[in-house]
Amino acid sequence: MEKRWVLKTQGGKDQNEKLAEELNIEPVLANLLIQRGVKSFDEAKAFFRPELDDLYDPFLMKDMDLAIDRIEKAIKGNENILIYGDYDVDGTTSVALVYSFLKEFYDNVGFYVPDRYSEGYGISLQGVQFAQDNEFTLVIALDCGIKANEKVDYARRNGIDFIICDHHFPGNELPNAVAVLDAKRPDCEYPFKDLSGCGVGFKLIQAYALTHEIPFERIIPYLDLVVVSIASDIVPIIDENRILAYFGLIELNKNPREGLKSIINLAGLKEKNITVDDIVFKIGPRINAAGRMESANEAVELLLANNYRQAKVAANSVNYFNDARKNIDRTITLEALDMLVKEKELGEKKSTVLYNYNWHKGVVGIVASRLIETHYRPTVILTASNGLATGSARSVVGFDVYQAIEACSDLLENFGGHMYAAGLTLQIDKVPEFIKRFEQYVQENIDDQQLIPQVDIDAELELSKIGPKFYRILKQFQPFGPENMAPVFVTKNVADNGEGRIVGVSRDHLKLSLIQETDPFRNFPAIAFQQAKVFDFIQSGDFFDICYAIEENSFRGISTLQLNIKDIKVNSEVENQNS
Repeated sequence: MEKRWVLKTQGGKDQNEKLAEELNIEPVLANLLIQRGVKSFDEAKAFFRPELDDLYDPFLMKDMDLAIDRIEKAIKGNENILIYGDYDVDGTTSVALVYSFLKEFYDNVGFYVPDRYSEGYGISLQGVQFAQDNEFTLVIALDCGIKANEKVDYARRNGIDFIICDHHFPGNELPNAVAVLDAKRPDCEYPFKDLSGCGVGFKLIQAYALTHEIPFERIIPYLDLVVVSIASDIVPIIDENRILAYFGLIELNKNPREGLKSIINLAGLKEKNITVDDIVFKIGPRINAAGRMESANEAVELLLANNYRQAKVAANSVNYFNDARKNIDRTITLEALDMLVKEKELGEKKSTVLYNYNWHKGVVGIVASRLIETHYRPTVILTASNGLATGSARSVVGFDVYQAIEACSDLLENFGGHMYAAGLTLQIDKVPEFIKRFEQYVQENIDDQQLIPQVDIDAELELSKIGPKFYRILKQFQPFGPENMAPVFVTKNVADNGEGRIVGVSRDHLKLSLIQETDPFRNFPAIAFQQAKVFDFIQSGDFFDICYAIEENSFRGISTLQLNIKDIKVNSEVENQNS
């Protein structure tokens, strides 16, 4: 698939050189900092050396005082408190965090995670009924609830109070809860708006700890859960999230809770320094799989396990679900791709909306993402559940799929999400009209260039600049994630030194040893996944252009730098982001 290379806005030469001199680093590294809003020595120090002392006061969040007052009242009155959370990674880590914190000093605490299939996302009537039947009078809802107005009203009429801890956009009216903690509510002046759901839960326990003079060190161990939520929910890793993720990774690597330790072992990460990518691709999917395939309660039980035996049993269970999930999403992806091939008009549209009543509800979001890898369009995958069509949407760079779905809201039973991912439910007989309306909105609002995959490039770089010091500083940009992605560089006029070969079981990848025209005596190891199709050209010895990330490759205990090539072009045209 052809890709556009887009060079990000570059800092001015004088500005780059001034910061480079202050920090004693290469100008290209100074440019990376400036792109991330870091423009002075002090700002660079804060960026490279995050401090827990720089976390914001949790009481800056609207209603935090009301939430703490209500929890204190419940504990003093010996009330039953129910911790309620969504069934994905963010929700289950949130539940595990708040539940285990309260359990340290109060016994009357339970938890509840809704069933994806019988209840759906968020607060359900079944969940409220569970609270009523088991005499819970306070529910702390995490990673959900910001639009659950009717359910909260129903609970209130039945003697149940809600504290809502959410990070999604609210509707026109907030639920009538005792407290609504959500930095995205219009009247909340909390300085950072992009916490994960588990991040909001952490601010809640931070506020409780402050109120009761519990040393902050007591809540640091909960940061392993917070970083798993931050990475898995794909929230921006900047500002407060950067601090939480930075110290969360330290906890995850040095002192993970038993459940996470078992997942780390099963994922083959035991001897590795765990990164955000490891969470996104290996840890998070295993935790998610329980809610996708069976019950997210098993994921919570895993995260709450307090001994090796419990953790191992729970980890084996969620690992089994993950293997089953992979088989199912692979099968459905192939079926969806076959539909695109057979129905020619689908391939001519600017959006992809597919419905099959037999598809597994738990993997439709994954399938939507898979389709975008091969058919780059805003995509909605729908299946049948409880007599309705329900599914997930994923988007392409720069296109707001949430707004596209919102434009069809009169056809929907409910929907929610954000710019790049959303969920929706509608009557099955309205699916054809939704397909038509969604396509019409995309046709009218998408730029044709957005239908071409884009590689964002941070800077042009000479290969000769890459060395141990350069990479040592580059590593300090971690943790990487949205709004601080691993830097991608472009280098022009490189060639293979003749040692290049096709590798991989399916013979899809290239292992290269590159030289640059300006420095023909130095070789740079490189890997290019899924790019074996250009091997014949590379063998010719002609020069070509590459965009790539720099990474460490460990083999038999020896670590070397290698280029992870994102794309290869002959005579590439690199657009400027601001052009």
